[in-house]
Amino acid sequence: MQNIIIISVLVIVVGAAIFYIVKEKKKGKKCIGCPYSGTASCHCNAKGTVTGKKSEAVQNG
Repeated sequence: MQNIIIISVLVIVVGAAIFYIVKEKKKGKKCIGCPYSGTASCHCNAKGTVTGKKSEAVQNG
C-alpha cells in the first residue's frame, strides 16, 4: 500500500512539472528559469548562454 501512495505522489509531482513546462512553452518562453523570459529584455539564447557567458550546465556538459 505504501508503494502505491509513493508512486502516486511521484506521478502527480512529475505530471505537474511537465504540465508547467508545456504551459510556459506555449506562452512562448524560451528558457523557463529566466525571470525575463518572454520579454524583450531577455538575454537568453538557445545555445545555453546567458549574456555571453557559458552556463555551468554547458561547461560541465
